[in-house]
Amino acid sequence: MIAIIDYGMGNLRSVHKALEHVGAQARVTSSVEDILKADKVVLPGVGAMGPARQKLQELGLIGPIRQVIKDGKPFLGICLGLQLLFEKSSEGGFSEGLRILEGSVERFSALKVPHMGWNQIQIKAPNSKLFAGLGSDENVYFCHSYFVVPKDDAIAAATTHYGVNFVSAVKRDNIWGVQFHPEKSQKVGLKILQNFIEL
Repeated sequence: MIAIIDYGMGNLRSVHKALEHVGAQARVTSSVEDILKADKVVLPGVGAMGPARQKLQELGLIGPIRQVIKDGKPFLGICLGLQLLFEKSSEGGFSEGLRILEGSVERFSALKVPHMGWNQIQIKAPNSKLFAGLGSDENVYFCHSYFVVPKDDAIAAATTHYGVNFVSAVKRDNIWGVQFHPEKSQKVGLKILQNFIEL
């Protein structure tokens, strides 16, 4: 069972349908029990880090997120769900993240925002099981104005060029995160989600 965390700020229906399409048993939930019992966990999200973290805190979900990661269960953050894993964001002046990964979230400068539409990912970790069966320059769908800046470059699993080269996917141990929306990325995105359920 895959738990899709519902904290009121995610594209939950699309993520749920995409996971079921590739054969997963998935449940949209804000239940601590469901999350702790799940075999894998997905944290989607759209919007800003500050309100998202506040919602997670109000629902008592920050502890369970940290616990499933500590337990070694495969964990996937999507878009804002990736950004939340980091320490802080410059959005709204300053917003605190979950501090699971070291680094910050910064706004694109001197570019049209949001970065919306199709763009390529250059896979930096070809041995990452999340990208198994994919080429090095696949097209995926983005919609964001901020991007992650990891303190440790080694966790960058993919990058994308939009005025600057930014990290569009990360991997550390049992944690994966993608800035793009696999549920909106057609065959490539479905392959990534299938790889995730097969971890």
